[in-house]
Amino acid sequence: MSSEANATKAPLLTHLLELRRRLLYCFAFFAVMFGVSYFFAEQIYQFLQQPLLQIFGPDSGRRMIYTGLHEAFFTYLKLAFFSATFCTLPISLIQIWKFIAPGMYQKEQKALSPLFIATPILFVAGAALAFYLVMPLAWEFFISFESLGQGDGINVELEAKMSEYLTLVIRLILAFGLCFELPVLLLVLAKAGVVDALMLKTYRRHAIVLVFFVAALITPPDLISQIVLGVPILLLYELSIVLIQRSESNSKRVPPTQMDPSV
Repeated sequence: MSSEANATKAPLLTHLLELRRRLLYCFAFFAVMFGVSYFFAEQIYQFLQQPLLQIFGPDSGRRMIYTGLHEAFFTYLKLAFFSATFCTLPISLIQIWKFIAPGMYQKEQKALSPLFIATPILFVAGAALAFYLVMPLAWEFFISFESLGQGDGINVELEAKMSEYLTLVIRLILAFGLCFELPVLLLVLAKAGVVDALMLKTYRRHAIVLVFFVAALITPPDLISQIVLGVPILLLYELSIVLIQRSESNSKRVPPTQMDPSV
């Protein structure tokens, strides 16, 4: 009995050691990227300011402020953490894949490997859409509320806080990046048998309402940002239906049976 128990514990212990080793890889890479990101935090922050700087112009003389002694320090820490997490995502997915792939059949590996590859690509695509398209449009809309005082009036000008600006930028990047993971989520649910193509088609109208409701919650309160987020998500929803239909048709194909020579 003791030998059987030891034989049962051995594979479990091996898997736990393997999991710990891969988690240590991820944490070590995260720690290195955190240090690098904090060292270049000022340059990274200047890069994130570009959508706002393009609207103001390089010679506008605008500035950003912080109102607490510790605000700039914690803002750079937050920026370093976000940058390190962003850079560590592909490495983490690779380590997860290397951990679970040996326990899968070749057919399962072939089906799931595109999902692991698509996850960081879709996230980066959503983040790029937020940074290069949504932010310039949203910032221009918000800055349009500035006004020059006439007569006895007082000028109304923006002096953005660096912590609030970073929070808004991270919020938009995460919102768009995670929303672009919709095809991966739906394909995983389809593989698990939770949804299918017919269900997604049936509830398409509900999905449209839900998508724009979520877009209204996570984007700045302007119509342009909501549309820019909602339309690509709906296109990805339709793409998910096509991919799930193709997967279902492939699974329904029954391989030709071989005749038993003994019959």
